[in-house]
Amino acid sequence: MRGLNLAFGFLTRIPMPPLRHFRDEELAASAVWFPLVGLAVGALLMVIFQLASTSSWLAAWLVTAAWLAISGGLHLDGAADLADALGAAHRDPERFHAVLKDPHTGAFGVMAIVMILFAKLVGAASLPDAALWSLLLIPAWARLGSVYWSQTLDVLAPGSGERFSWQVSRRSLWLWGAALFALSMLLVSPAFAVTAVAVLWLWRAWLGWRLGGMSGDCLGA
Repeated sequence: MRGLNLAFGFLTRIPMPPLRHFRDEELAASAVWFPLVGLAVGALLMVIFQLASTSSWLAAWLVTAAWLAISGGLHLDGAADLADALGAAHRDPERFHAVLKDPHTGAFGVMAIVMILFAKLVGAASLPDAALWSLLLIPAWARLGSVYWSQTLDVLAPGSGERFSWQVSRRSLWLWGAALFALSMLLVSPAFAVTAVAVLWLWRAWLGWRLGGMSGDCLGA
C-alpha cells in the first residue's frame, strides 16, 4: 500500500503515515493510484455539498474551498505557471520555457486562478440533482488525465512531468478509463461520459499542437 500512501501524499493535503526508505521511482509508480485518489476527493466534495444543500451557493462555496484545501492548490499552481508562460510568449516564443520555470506568479497566472475558481463555484452552484455524482467523478477523470498525458506526450523539461511519464502500464490506463467511463454512464449520463473522454483528448491534442509536449505544470493545469 506504499504506492497508495504516496499518491495521497502527493496529490492531497490529507495527513498520511510517513514512509521509511523512500525511493524516487516509487512516486512515479504510485501514479497508478491517481484516479482512486480523485474518487476519494470527489466523495468528500459530495458529502460537503449534501451537508450544505439548503443553499446552492453556500454549498458551492464550501465545495470550492474544500477542493482547494484538499489539493493544496497543486493544480492551480500549474495552471498559473502555464498561463504566465503563454502570456509572456505571445510575442516572444523563446520566453515560454524561461517563464514556465519562474516560481513567481504574474498577472496572467492570477487571472487564470481567479477564472478557474469562479468556474468551479458557478459550476457547483448550477449542478442539477441528477448530475451531483459528477462531483465524485470529475477529480478522478482529471487525475487519470494527468497520467494519460504524461504517457502520450513528449517531455518539455525535467521535473514531475518527466517522472510520471513511465512506471504506469497502458493496461492500467485502459482499465481505469473503462471503469470511470462505466461509472460516468451509470451514475450521471452517457453525455457526461463522452464529454469526459473528449476533454482529456482535447487537452492532450492542444498541448501537442501548441507546446509540442508536456511538463508538470501542463499536467497540473
